[in-house]
Order: sequence, then C-alpha cells, then structure tokens
Amino acid sequence: MSTEPVNLSREDNDVGSFIDRFAKWIFFSCALVTVLTTLAIILVLVDGAVDFFSEVSIVEYLTGTEWSPRDASNPSFGVLPLVWGTLVVTVGSAIIALPVGTLTAIYLSEYANERVRRLVKPTLEVLAGIPTIVYGFFALSFITPVIQYFNPDVGTFNVLSGAIVVGVMIIPMVSSISEDAMSSVPDSLRNAAYGLGATKFEVSTQVVLPASLSGILSAYILAISRAIGETMAVTLAVGMLPQISMSPFAEMQTMTAYMVEIGTGDASVGSIGYMSLFALGLTLFVMTFLMNVGSMWIRSRYREEYE
Repeated sequence: MSTEPVNLSREDNDVGSFIDRFAKWIFFSCALVTVLTTLAIILVLVDGAVDFFSEVSIVEYLTGTEWSPRDASNPSFGVLPLVWGTLVVTVGSAIIALPVGTLTAIYLSEYANERVRRLVKPTLEVLAGIPTIVYGFFALSFITPVIQYFNPDVGTFNVLSGAIVVGVMIIPMVSSISEDAMSSVPDSLRNAAYGLGATKFEVSTQVVLPASLSGILSAYILAISRAIGETMAVTLAVGMLPQISMSPFAEMQTMTAYMVEIGTGDASVGSIGYMSLFALGLTLFVMTFLMNVGSMWIRSRYREEYE
C-alpha cells in the first residue's frame, strides 16, 4: 500500500474552506433561531403581562385566593388556587413517577439481561409517545372509576386521578434518562466494588446510583417540568374548578387547564380575561426557569463530587 501523502490542489482547499464556513454559518443560524424564539416568547409574555398588571394589582394576583375572571360584577384574579392545583398535581405525580422510574432504571441498567432490556426500554418509549389527551380519557374511563369504587363520593373530576395519570405519563422520561446515566458509569467502579465483596444490590445503590446522580437529577427536573406544563390530561381529569383544598378527591384547576378554557372560550382579545393568559404564561415560565436553574446548580455540585 502506498504511503505517499495526498497533495490537495489550491482549488480543493478553497472548496473545503468554503464548505467549512458555510456549515459554520448554517449551524450558527440554527442556534440563533432557538435563542431568538426564546426571546420572542419572553417578550410576548412580558408585554401581555404588563397590560394585565396595569389593571390588576400584582399583590392581589400573587396573594389572592379567589380566581373568577368571568364574574362580571366582581372579578377576582388571585392566582393561588391555580398554582395550588398545579403544585398538587405535580407533587402527586412526582411521588408516583420518581421512585418507580428510578427503580425501573436500576433494573434495566444492573439486573435485566440484554433480551429484556431490548424489550422493556422500547416499550417505555412507546408509552412516552402516547398523546396526552389519550391519557386524559384513560383517567376518566379507568382511573376515576377505580377510585370511585373505593370511595363512591368522589366526583368525575378529581386531583388524585390527574396526579396518577400524569405520574404514569412521566415515568418513561425518568426511567429512560436515568437508565442512560447509570449505563454511562464506568464498569471499573462496579468491578472494584465487586472485588471488595459487595453484592449487586450494594453496587447498584451505593456505587452506580451516587455516581450517576447528576443525570438522575436532570431526569427528575425534566419530568417535573413536564408535569407542571401538562395541559390536556389534567384538563380532562382534574376539572376546571379553581379552589384550594387539602382533599385529593376534590375537583381543582391547574394553570394550563385555565389557559385552555379561556383560550378556547369566548373571551375577546384585549379583555382582562384574555390578558390573564399572559400573566399565567409568565408565571409558568418563571416557575420552570427557577427549577432549571436549581437543577443546574445541584447537578454541578454532584458532578464535582463524583467525577
């Protein structure tokens, strides 16, 4: 085989340089589109929220306990009932999804053989691809009747049904991302633990789990953010009654469900009810933004410890 160097002509070098510059600007343009889109969304939300808060006190909005924008005689814009409904569904779904998803990830990464892994993981990904409105109908037709069987006083819409169905919905996200993080842990760590006499359970929980904690936390934050922003499933399952209640069987309303209600209703553009959409959208944005900032801080702390 000849080992002589390949001599490229000046024309070939010019073509290659042009392709590199062209590819650079294409990639930069794609990145710029995402940044500009995010900025445009923020500007639209802020602009609409400013109009809303010019008519409604921000103190009333953040501390009020009644949300009745359609009451013509005495409209109320206290966001706490909607925030409460959103947080109850999110916390309930997290209680279901985080432990189940994490244990599923441990099984797939440490216990399952290759044949089982090839079967279970695609099934989880299919579960993640089911439309959310189908989950809502599943909650109405299956989960709620089961709850009513044990407690006949439960109505058609209740927060427990919504929390369960959203929890089932985000399990694939938790398990898939967590399993990827666990699978990326070097086998040398496992072999060292086995060499010291550790059992598979000890290796899974005391070596693999801490070493992949940054990726697992990322999965948690993404799943919780998905639960906060879920729309159709909670609209069908939880209901549209904004109230603060400690009962898991009560009907409530989330911020996203209200946005669906008012966005598809008869509220005229420019009305105070319509402008409340922007205030709620900005509130959701701030909530998810703070969660992501917190997750990046936590992830960096654990990454420094285990890398």
